[in-house]
Amino acid sequence: MKKIRIGNGSAYWGDMLEPAIELADKGNLNYLGLDHLAELTLAILQRMKAKNPEEGYISDLIPWTEALLPHTRKNGVKMVTNAGGANPEGGARKVIELARRMGHEGMKIGVVSGDDVLPKLAEYEQQGFTFKNLDTGEEGLDRIRKDIVAANTYVGSEGILEALRGGAEMVITGRVSDSALAVGPIMHEFGWTFEKPDWNKIGAAITAGHIIECACFCTGGGSGQWREAKEAWRIGFPIAEFREDGNVLITKVPGSGGIVNEWTVKEQLSYEVNDPFNYYMPDGIADYTNLRVAQTGPDQVRVTGMGGKPRPDTLKVCIGYRNGFVAEGLLLFSWPDALEKAKRSEEIVRKRLELLGVKPVDLRFDYVGLNALHGSVSGPPPAEVQEVGLRLAARCRTAEEADVVRREATHLWTLGGVGTAFGVPVRPRPIVSLWPTLIPRDAVRQVVSVETV
Repeated sequence: MKKIRIGNGSAYWGDMLEPAIELADKGNLNYLGLDHLAELTLAILQRMKAKNPEEGYISDLIPWTEALLPHTRKNGVKMVTNAGGANPEGGARKVIELARRMGHEGMKIGVVSGDDVLPKLAEYEQQGFTFKNLDTGEEGLDRIRKDIVAANTYVGSEGILEALRGGAEMVITGRVSDSALAVGPIMHEFGWTFEKPDWNKIGAAITAGHIIECACFCTGGGSGQWREAKEAWRIGFPIAEFREDGNVLITKVPGSGGIVNEWTVKEQLSYEVNDPFNYYMPDGIADYTNLRVAQTGPDQVRVTGMGGKPRPDTLKVCIGYRNGFVAEGLLLFSWPDALEKAKRSEEIVRKRLELLGVKPVDLRFDYVGLNALHGSVSGPPPAEVQEVGLRLAARCRTAEEADVVRREATHLWTLGGVGTAFGVPVRPRPIVSLWPTLIPRDAVRQVVSVETV
C-alpha cells in the first residue's frame, strides 16, 4: 500500500534548526513541513512590511532554506512552509535569489497568497459582514477600526495542492492552517480532491498534521514524559508515515533524542482541541472519538480509526489591533522577610502611581515562587520563604504612561527593603490584541504561482 513520509521541522518562529536538518538528511522523507506562525505573528510581520515593503516574511526563511536545500535537493524532499507570513511573494523572491546563488537552477518555487484580507475589510462590511468577536460576542469593528494592523484568514491546503500539481519543489505560503502543511502533500500524493472528497480520509490527514504540527511536542518536549525523553538537548522532530488507507505511524529519526510513545501522541492530540467530535479546520472537520493509539515499537506509534466531516462554510480570521502599551518590571527579594518586602513593594508602586495620577487600564502583580502560575488557587506560602520575585505588568493607554510605570519599577531598587535585587529594565512596547472572527469561505480566494529558479 502506498505511503508517504512527512516530517515537521519547526513549530514556531525561532525554533531549533538542527532537528530540521536531521529530518531532511536522515528522515527518509517525501516532504518537510516548516511551521513558523502563531496567532499574532502576522501583526508583527505586517508592521515590518509597513516599514519596508520588501519585508514581512519570517526572517528565518532565508538562513533555514540555505541550510536545508543541500539535503532536500539531494534526497528529493519537497518543502512546504508558511514562513511567507505577511509577504509570501517577497519571501519567495529572496528564496529564488538564494537558490540561484547556490546553483539550484531549474528548481520550482510555489507561492500561495490571498489570506491577507486587511484591504478587503471595508468591502466586507458593505456586504453585511458583522465580524462577531468569537471570544466576547462584540459585533462590528467601529471600536477598533483605526487601530487595526492585520487581518489574516486561516486558509486550507487548496493553494498548496495547486502549487504541488504545478511541480513546485518548495511551497511558500502565508497564513494557512498549521495542519494544511501536511494535508496538502497527503492529498496531492494520493490524488484526493475536494471535488470528490472522502471526508474520513481528509479528517485523518488533518489529524496527522495536528499531531506533528508542534514539532517536539509529540517527541517528548513540553510533555509529561519529560523524564523519559532521552537527551532532550538534541531532541528529534516528528515524522508522520501516512498510508493511503488513512492510518498513520508517528515516529522520528532513529537514534535522535526525545521519545515517541502513546502518551506523547495523546498529549498533542488533545492540544487546542475543545470538542473531539468536531475539530474545525479549513480543510475539514476531524473527528477523534473513534481513533486508536497503539505503541508498535520503539519510538513508533500507530494511529487508526480517524474520522472526518465536510469542511465548514466559514473561515477564521484573526484581526490584530493596537491596544495600548505594556510596561513590566521584575524585582527579587531575599530572606529574611522576603514575602513581606515584596508585598510592601507592591504597596509602594500602587501609592506612587496614585500620587502621580497614572491609572493603567490593567495592573497586576505576581509573586514568582508563590502564585505566578496558579494565581488565586495557589496554597498558602511556607512559614518563611527563602526568596520571592515580584513581577509587575501594566497595560496603559499611551507609551508615556507605560514609561512612568516602568520607572516606578526601577524606583524599587532604592525604595524596596534591604537585599532587593533587580533585572534589566524592559522598555515599554506596543500591545497588539486579537479579534478572532469568521467570514464566509467564498469571500477568500487563494492566489498561486509557480516560478522556476
